[in-house]
Amino acid sequence: MNTANNEHPFAQYVRILGKGKTGTRALTIEEARNAFAMILQRDVEDVQLGAFLMLLRVKEESAVEIAGFVQACRDAMPPAPDGLNADLDWSSYAGKRHQHPWFVLSQLLIAEAGYSVLVHGSAGHTPGRLYTEQVIHALGLPIATNWHEAGNALSTAKLCYLPLASLLPELEALMQLKPLLGLRSPVNTLTRLLNPLAARASIQSVFHPAYAEIHQHADSLLQQPRALVFKGDSGEAEIKPQADTRLYYLNEGEHQEQLATRTLEGRVARVEQPLVEPLRRLWRGDTQDDYGLAATLGTAAAALVLLQPGLSQEQAATSAAELWRERNRERLS
Repeated sequence: MNTANNEHPFAQYVRILGKGKTGTRALTIEEARNAFAMILQRDVEDVQLGAFLMLLRVKEESAVEIAGFVQACRDAMPPAPDGLNADLDWSSYAGKRHQHPWFVLSQLLIAEAGYSVLVHGSAGHTPGRLYTEQVIHALGLPIATNWHEAGNALSTAKLCYLPLASLLPELEALMQLKPLLGLRSPVNTLTRLLNPLAARASIQSVFHPAYAEIHQHADSLLQQPRALVFKGDSGEAEIKPQADTRLYYLNEGEHQEQLATRTLEGRVARVEQPLVEPLRRLWRGDTQDDYGLAATLGTAAAALVLLQPGLSQEQAATSAAELWRERNRERLS
């Protein structure tokens, strides 16, 4: 451990964030990039890492800082092979708590429309939630552990889940610090903007509406062509059909805001436990679930507007309903 007479190189970044009400400032994009590169390379002491993450949490991370952190993560990722890409990047890190994970059926609909969808996420950092990796596995959908497997899945199934642990294990380890720290950290924000295949369209969800602006600004700094951010159910990118949802689109540098109006009236009861089997039954037509269908179609419609700029919400809803009618019911056996 370095002494005060031999200052650790990372100490400068802790100092920038911790100099008090008048001395503290946000990191520049290059400072953020360099600081997070040191973290991923494990060139920091544990005490420095905890101080850095929690000082950011108290200050609240800026879009500039998040963009720098994302750049450091992209620098550290294993490069994808030439020619491997996806039409839509779908980040999924929150896990479901109050409702079943209907958005996975939305991903399937978008894939059946011919768009390749790369889903990436992390599991297990918050007790009591059902995570996307568990859902994908239970439904028999592709999960990749490397770019070769991801490429095969995207070319055949048009849908693939890639765990953060396979993509960037150092970042996955930081995600798992939440139970130890007792709070979310900027890692929970930056992972949603990773877009590892540089897809032209990216969909992200936030827990709090205020973070939508941070995501949009960070996407702009990262020169993301098209992006959608909204406050979804339990923090996942899933439209709540019983509420109006503000959709924040980024389209070639232009910020646009649309409103997805509620399609179900009245209050909706929470499920006792989010499960996978209701998804399979609804997809196969074995049962009717008004909430599940509305959530699935509403989320798919929002994604279609992202993928097809100029499409109205009404046109997208019509397209989503048509995709549902024509879905391959045998896909979830």
